[in-house]
Amino acid sequence: MKRVAIWAFYAVGALAIGYLALYAYAVFTGQDLQPGKPIHIFRRPDAPEYS
Repeated sequence: MKRVAIWAFYAVGALAIGYLALYAYAVFTGQDLQPGKPIHIFRRPDAPEYS
């Protein structure tokens, strides 16, 4: 039982490190947000303009 707990601890640690690595990748490769610049994450290219 102790061996299973150790492997579970290692698995949770590996998942946490993987999540932090993905977060760091997203932060360092993401686009810089500029004030007034629209965010086009969920916008369809053929959506109508309302402004």
